[in-house]
Amino acid sequence: MKTLTVLILLAWAAVLPAAAEPQTEPVAGELLIASAAIQDPRFDHAVILLLRHDASGAFGVMINRPLGERPIAELLADATADKDKETKDNGVAGTVRLFLGGPVEPQYGFLIHGADYRRPETLILENGLAMTATKEALRDIGRHQGPAKYLFAAGYAGWDAGQLEGEIARRDWFTAPADPELVFDEARGAVWERALARRTREL
Repeated sequence: MKTLTVLILLAWAAVLPAAAEPQTEPVAGELLIASAAIQDPRFDHAVILLLRHDASGAFGVMINRPLGERPIAELLADATADKDKETKDNGVAGTVRLFLGGPVEPQYGFLIHGADYRRPETLILENGLAMTATKEALRDIGRHQGPAKYLFAAGYAGWDAGQLEGEIARRDWFTAPADPELVFDEARGAVWERALARRTREL
């Protein structure tokens, strides 16, 4: 597999749109579940954790597209300037399971994790979930100081203003509450079916 460069620094500022009044449905922290009839093959049987939805648009990350294990030190080396490597990455070890978060900007990384871990830049979601998009979060995992459960995704799915609403109107997506057990389930092949069974609205 060609090395996937994951640049985490400044991902938070680069992809989050300006704050705006939230839409009523769906809301950040919920799951978007692709309909079996969705026409876009990139989202076939996709389950997306919605991280932002407001008048500016929406974005989230897929949680059921595993790409394989990657050494944490390798991911950090891809994203860290040479002058910083020795001073900041000493003692970092282990691997993370890398997921494809979506087709947009796969050079950015997003760490979905439980609310037991928090940094100043962490986005707190509903149901005990959170997201952090900085290299320091990966360093903490590599030093056994990170969250107990997590999912690391490269890239995201994004929608312009009104685009997601249009896809929902033609029934491309269902919604369901985001349960940490489902988000962090090791049996990735069953996530779509389990999420579909939990759907609360057919919008």
